[in-house]
Amino acid sequence: MSETVSKRLGENMRKIREEKNMTQGDICRALNLDRAHVSNIENGKQNPTLDTIEKIAKALKVSIKELVN
Repeated sequence: MSETVSKRLGENMRKIREEKNMTQGDICRALNLDRAHVSNIENGKQNPTLDTIEKIAKALKVSIKELVN
């Protein structure tokens, strides 16, 4: 069974965030989102909007392509 895009996005987001020594709290503050929302994105339980994906990429200083591939 293939992995869902939202699951892959969440896994990449967590991996990149941890590589940059950032906490979920850091991302929450950068995106102005609550921790539950960020956690749901990282766990593939919530599909962020394109606007939010763009903000996540900017906060992590990566391309959108790197975030979703």
